[in-house]
This record gives sequence, structure tokens and C-alpha cells, in this order.
Amino acid sequence: MTRIFETPASHLRHFKQSLKTKSLISSSTDEPQLINRLWRHYILDPNSDIVNRWNYVFLITCLISLFIDPLYFYIPYVSENACMATDDEAATQITIYRTLTDVFYFLHIIMKFRTAFVAPSSRVFGRGELVMDAKEIAIRYLKTDLIVDFTAALPLPQIVIKYVIPAAKRNGSGHSKSTLALIVLIQYVPRLFVIFPLNQQIIKTTGFIAKTAWAGAAYNLLLFMLASHVAGASWYVASIGRQYSCWSNECKKERDAVPPCVPDFLDCTSDTDTYVRDYWRNSTQVLVKCDAINDEDSGFKFGIFADAFTNEVASSTFMEKYLYCLWWGLRNLSSYGQNLNTSTYIGETLFSISLCIIGLVLFAQLIGNMQTYLQSMTVKIEEWRIRKRDIEEWMRHRQLPEDLQERVRRFDQCKWLATRGVNEEDILQSLPLDLRRQIQRHLCLKLVRRVPFFAQMDDQLLDAICERLVSSLSIKGTYIVREGDPVNEMLFIIRGQLESSTTNGGRSGFFNSITLRPGDFCGEELLTWALVPNSTQLPSSTRTARTLSEVEAFALRAEDLKFFAVQFKRLHSKKLQHAFRYYSQQWRTWGACLIQAAWRRYRKKKMETELALQESYYYNQDPNNEGNFNYDQNYEAFEDVGLEQPLVGSAHSSQQLGATILAKRFATNTRRGIEQKIQMTDSSSSLKMPKLFKPDEPDFSAE
Repeated sequence: MTRIFETPASHLRHFKQSLKTKSLISSSTDEPQLINRLWRHYILDPNSDIVNRWNYVFLITCLISLFIDPLYFYIPYVSENACMATDDEAATQITIYRTLTDVFYFLHIIMKFRTAFVAPSSRVFGRGELVMDAKEIAIRYLKTDLIVDFTAALPLPQIVIKYVIPAAKRNGSGHSKSTLALIVLIQYVPRLFVIFPLNQQIIKTTGFIAKTAWAGAAYNLLLFMLASHVAGASWYVASIGRQYSCWSNECKKERDAVPPCVPDFLDCTSDTDTYVRDYWRNSTQVLVKCDAINDEDSGFKFGIFADAFTNEVASSTFMEKYLYCLWWGLRNLSSYGQNLNTSTYIGETLFSISLCIIGLVLFAQLIGNMQTYLQSMTVKIEEWRIRKRDIEEWMRHRQLPEDLQERVRRFDQCKWLATRGVNEEDILQSLPLDLRRQIQRHLCLKLVRRVPFFAQMDDQLLDAICERLVSSLSIKGTYIVREGDPVNEMLFIIRGQLESSTTNGGRSGFFNSITLRPGDFCGEELLTWALVPNSTQLPSSTRTARTLSEVEAFALRAEDLKFFAVQFKRLHSKKLQHAFRYYSQQWRTWGACLIQAAWRRYRKKKMETELALQESYYYNQDPNNEGNFNYDQNYEAFEDVGLEQPLVGSAHSSQQLGATILAKRFATNTRRGIEQKIQMTDSSSSLKMPKLFKPDEPDFSAE
């Protein structure tokens, strides 16, 4: 119990008095007394979760009570001895269930005494100001809804069964079962008036009665079934009353007959002698004249109530009576009573007219509400179908090739399966910033962490990235970006495969292709561009990205990446740049190409040096050559370039030795000049390029 009073202020609002009193804090009272005092000073917020849940519970209870009350109409029945009797066992069970529902009505009255209300003068702007004064709440409730709520909560049927009917039997007033039906019908009206404002209160607070379309349709169907249940029960009790009315009228005519007709003969529970009643039943004409089966021969017309006796409904078991009467109500409410053959009896005619009007209104409302709820389930499907039809007409009008038409259809189908026609961006943009961040974090964070490059970032930067990510969907065979086109977004793959290829600007003989899988990314040129200050023109793509299957990914746009580069300096860290270089396919391709070019240059230089030394050695061995080649002096030159000693006796010249030395000196001077030029460029330029830039592509033409 103490947890109830520790709930936040949004659920239970304090009454301003008495919690600050020192007597409550300092007094050594027991816990039940403390809880009692605290409860008297708590006022419920009408929009709180407690009140909303109670309204739903009480609404269900009201529907159950509206279902239970007409069950009293099935208590009287016609016995085989041609007399009226009551089902006492069924009456006892119905009374127990009715008493349980009455408890909820009294609890609802107590809740309304402790529920605040919005001051009418404060409804100009916003939700208005709540009146938390218990006295003002009580005065307002006493003036408005208390009479209706109290009338609906009274246990009138229990009182009638317990006191009125036994007293009527003792006084000899005859059959008094109609009193119970009359009381139930009278109390049914305030119970209906209770459920209507309760329904409106729930809609006002939560916006709906049922959360789903199927639940809303079932709720409206339940209301129509309840109306049919009431109509069928009313028809049954009216049939019993019509039968008893016929017996009473005919019995009055036989008061002077032998044996005379006594009203107690019509009640199976009376103390009349069984022998006398049997003798009267065998000689009387009351039963013949009030026989619904021979309605044409008798002078009494049962009209629409004849089915209760011709089909032996009045003498059937409780469940059989209930199901038949429910079917009778459903049939006539849905057909507006068109199949009813009424007599000239005024009560019967008025009942048929009321049934026709109520059936027309309720059935129209049921069809309208059911159509509304069911259409709300298929509205997106219908919109997609219309859009699909428009796309087909447009493609035929523009005479698109069949392969393009098939790609358009496939993309539209994939988009429908992924989003179900819901525009997620519009929904997110309508939410507050903090709530939108939390939703984006829930949707994107786990998927973003799959990307190894993002795994190196901290949570703050990941939250900012998740906020700016947008979903991207591509079908098989789609070109995400082509080589040379401007790059406007980075794409992080979540599902599917991409083929990333390059020709190094269209150079003949060069082609590199890799497959990007979930966790990889493309468009890394955009990150290099974002880290350059004051950069305006978007970079050109160095690779062509084409989908190998249906690809679902997150896209980070150029302006968002530029924002991250400005706001988060951690993007400039060496650790993040090294991680980017490691996972970037562009850098991997460049590194592989650089290694290949360096290895080719090394092999070429090694071969040239070897040939030069071999030619110089054999040239010195030539007897016609005046020059002398000292093998011992040139041994160290072989070891410097990593070559083996030349074979003795070879016949090559050493003219290339001097050329090799000159080429080495030329390369050294050239490299020194390039380094000096770079230093001059760096010192003269005011723009310091980030370390993320890689050198130019290696030249493979120098074979």
C-alpha cells in the first residue's frame, strides 16, 4: 500500500494542505492511520495512468452489467402444468454477478470524489488548470453526475427479489414477476447514461477506445450484440407477459363457472391444492382460448410473440431460451423488424416500431464504424495499390523498356516490404528533439556499431551520427555512384552486397574490383572532403558502386558529415584516421598499387644493374680492349646492389657501369629537388592539408 502513495506527481497529485503539518510527522501513529490520513489528502489527476486504467476497467464492468441485467427477463417461464414459474437457481446466480458489478459502481463514485477537474475559466489555453480542492470537487460532483451514478449503482433487482416478490405472494396479489422486469428496465436507463460520458472521457484522454483496428471493429460488433441481447430478452419477457395477460382475462370470465377460475391457478408456486388445480385445468377453456398454436381459432392474437410458444421457447432451458432470443434480436435488428407480423395490440405495435427505429440506427452505426475501422487497416494498402496503378500507366505512356519497367516494379515492391507505406522521416520530424534522438539511437546504434570504422568512435559522436543517418534501399543492379560523379553521401551497408570497381580514371589496362559486404562503406572521398576547411565543391568518386543484391544501408549526407567535421574535432585524431585508412577500400587499392609499382621499379633497377655489371666484366676480359677491369675492385659494387659475382670468362663490356653511376646521381639530385620544392610549397601555402590525404596514384606506365 505504501507504494501507491510514493508514485510521481503526474499520477497522484498532493492536496496542498496537511502534508506540511508537523503533527503528521512527529506523531507516533500506526501505519494504517498514516495511510488513511495520506489517502484523504491525495487528489487524482484525470489524465493520469491510474485514472485511465480505472476508466478502462470500469468500462468493461459497465458492459458486463448491461449484459447481466436483461438476464433477469429469462427467469419466468411457462411450466408443463400450464402455469407461470420462476427459475430460482438462475435468479440466484444472476444476483451474485449483479452484486459484484454493483461494487464497481460504488467504487467509481468514490473515485470521482477524489478526481480533480479542469477549471472552466482556465480552458483558454493548453490543458487548463486543475482544481485540487476536495471540497470544490465534491460540490461540483454533487451538482452534476452523482444522481445518475447513484441511481445506476442501487441494487434494485436484489431488493425486488428479496423483499418485494415474497411480500406480494403473502398478500395474495398474484403474479408479480413483471415488477422485476419493470425495475430492471427503469435502472437500465441511468446505466446507459453512465457509459456514454465514460466512453467520451476515455477518447478525450487517450484518443481512442481500441488501440488496433480489429479491436475497434470487435468493440462495435459487441455493442450491436449487446443491443440484440436486450431486444431478445425484452421480446421474451413481453411474450410471457402477453401469455399471462391472456390467461388473466379469460380467467376473469370464468369466475362464475364450475369450477371457478382462481388467479392462484396461474402461479405454479402458489399453495393451491394440486387436485383442485388439475380438476380445473381439465375442465376450463382458458388454456384453449390462449393457445398460441391455434391462434386463428382463439380470439386472442399473440402477434410477434407467438413464436415464444409455438417453438416452445417459454418452456425450454435457460441456455436454449437465451440463444434463441439472441438470434431473434440479431435477426430483427439487422432487418429493421421487416419480418414481424404484428397484431392490433398497441403495446406490440409500439414495441415493433421501437425495434425498427433502434435497429435502423444501430445497424447503420455498426456498418459505418466497422467500415471506418476496417478501412483504417487497408488504407495504406489501397494507397500503394493506387500508386502502383499510376506507375504502370505512366510507364506504358512513356513506353519504357521492359527491363526498366521490371526494375521499377521490383523497387516499389521492396520499398513496400521495408516500410509498409509509412514515411518514417515525417513521423520522426514531428517528434521532439530528445525523443527523436532516443528513437534514432534505438534504431541505428546497434547497426552502426557493426561498421568497424564507427566502432572506433565514442558514444557521443555515435549518437550525433545516428541522429543524421537516413535509410537507403536499393535493388539489384542499381548503380549507387559511378566513377567521376560527385559524391554526395557516405553509404554504410547493413544488408546485401555491393561491387566497387575502378579503372583509375579510365586508364587502359587498369581494373580493380572488390565486393563490399555488411559492415563496409563506400563514398569515403566525402570524409576527406569534409576534413578540408572551406571546401565547397563535392569530390569526385574514384570508384563505381553497383549492387549485387538488394541492399539496405544507412546514408550520411555531405552536409551532415561536414557538420560533424566542424563540431567534433575527434574526427581529426590519428587513431580515427588510421582506422579509416585501414577499412577504406580506396586506401587499400592505392596501397596495393603502390606496392606493385615499387616492386616493378625495384625489379627493373636490379636487372639493369646486373646487366651493367656483367657487361663491364666481360668487356674487361676482351683482349682487344685497352682498358683494364679489376675484378677485386668491382666486387664491392656487386654486393651493394645485392647481385652475385659475375662468372669468370664472360664476354660482355662494362660501358653501362658509368651510365649506371650517372643515373644514380641523377635520381639522387632529382629526389633532393622534389623535397626542396615540397618544403617551399608547404612554407608558402597558408592552407595546411590534413594528414588524411593520400599521395597521387602511382604511375604504372613507366615499365
